Amino acid sequence: MSPSHTRTAPTTTLAVDYREPTVDDGTRLWEIASDSKVLDVNSSYAYVLWCHDFATTSIVAEVDGRPVGFVTGYRRQNDPSTLMVWQVAVDDDARGHGVAGTMLHQLFDRANKQGMVAMHTTISPDNVASQRLFASVAKARGLRFERRDLFPANTFPDSHEPEDLYMLEPEIPEP
Repeated sequence: MSPSHTRTAPTTTLAVDYREPTVDDGTRLWEIASDSKVLDVNSSYAYVLWCHDFATTSIVAEVDGRPVGFVTGYRRQNDPSTLMVWQVAVDDDARGHGVAGTMLHQLFDRANKQGMVAMHTTISPDNVASQRLFASVAKARGLRFERRDLFPANTFPDSHEPEDLYMLEPEIPEP
C-alpha cells in the first residue's frame, strides 16, 4: 500500500448531520462524486433528478450546513423489499470519521421502516474499500453478505471494470 493510501486515526470528531437530500443538494452531490476521482460521474442533471425522485431512499451527510457525503439508492422494482445502493461518496476531508458507514446504517434504518429488509449494491473487483465497508455493515446488522457476478467488463462500451453484485440480506432460517 502506498503512503497516499494509508490513513491515520482522526484526531478530531466531526459534527455530522444526516438527512434526506433536496433538489438544492444535486449540484453538490455531483461535485463530491466528481472530486472522488473514483466514482463513475453522472451528469449534474442526474444528481438533481435523483435528489428529487429518490430522496426517501438516499441520504446526505453535512458538516456546518455543507454536504460532505451522500448515498444514493432506490427501491428495486422487481423486489420492493430491497434497497439498491447506487453510489456512496465522502469528501476527502471527511473520510476516516465513519461517515460512509453511518450513512448506510441510517439509510437502511429508514428503508426498514418502508419495508426494505435487504440492501444490494454493485462494486468493481478492485474496490476493496467498498467491499470492506459493506461487509462491516452486514456484520454489524447481522445480515448475510454474499457476492455474485453481475456485469462482466464486456457489458460496457468503454474500459469499465466488471461490476459484482453484493447482497446484504437477512439470514435464511434452516428448516
